[in-house]
Amino acid sequence: MTTPIIGLIGGTGLGQALAHELRGEAHMLDTPFGRPSAPIVRGRWEGAEIAFLARHGEGHTLCPTAIPYRANIYALKSIGVTHILASGATGSLREEMRPKDLVIIDQIIDRTYRRAGSFFDVPGLAAHVEFADPFCPGLRNLLLDAAASIDMHVHNGGTYVCMEGPAFSTVAESRLHRAWGGDLIGMTCMPEAKLAREAEVCYALVALPTDYDCWRPHDAKLDRRALLREIVHHLEEATANSIRLLRAAVRILGGSTPSGCTCGDALELAIWTRRERVSRQTLDRLGVIVSRYFPKA
Repeated sequence: MTTPIIGLIGGTGLGQALAHELRGEAHMLDTPFGRPSAPIVRGRWEGAEIAFLARHGEGHTLCPTAIPYRANIYALKSIGVTHILASGATGSLREEMRPKDLVIIDQIIDRTYRRAGSFFDVPGLAAHVEFADPFCPGLRNLLLDAAASIDMHVHNGGTYVCMEGPAFSTVAESRLHRAWGGDLIGMTCMPEAKLAREAEVCYALVALPTDYDCWRPHDAKLDRRALLREIVHHLEEATANSIRLLRAAVRILGGSTPSGCTCGDALELAIWTRRERVSRQTLDRLGVIVSRYFPKA
């Protein structure tokens, strides 16, 4: 059994909390797609080997559109990460998904349009990964098992609508997202999840609802500052809950690799270009993403 190396990608709230908690050696890597959001902190946590990355950069300096998603996933892949547990703050589109709850999402609606969304977006190599189920089923089940072991209320499944941002939704958009079947609204799940699949890395995401999106009228007695304080309080509590969940999940994952997924072979049937037509330049650019399929190149 191969010992997993676990990537932790922290979003709003969790990224800052984990940055203070985790101890290890920080590495700033160069990739063919630029530098990642922040130095990757390598160390051990809950008995497992981890690599932590703050998605929004040190001090939360990157808005969702500016995050170098390809560099982030490439950098984690290049140091041997096999599984990624990510987090992200969201707004809730459903009454039952309350602020401070956690959601192990299972579907995505992608509304982004300004981001490089694939490692295979330039001529040279055409690859089409399966993405019907965008999250690793083994990792999702592991997170749900971890939640049960610590008696935590976690929703099993939900559809994450990923919008471009950085402004929040209009009321009309929020109602549209609900009509589409969206359960949560956020800005960072895509293309991160798709890139992880292209990189053949197992990936799951814990969503942290911090408020009800604007489809639901806010308490009229709260002014803007009071409303922001309430949202920040919800984020802090959801962050504390998510750290408890991730601790339990990392303990489980550090001892056994979940089964029942094909994430590690996602490119096996996805590369459509004839091998002899792929140039050295293309292989150098894609590097560790495709190197196992071109061993003699």
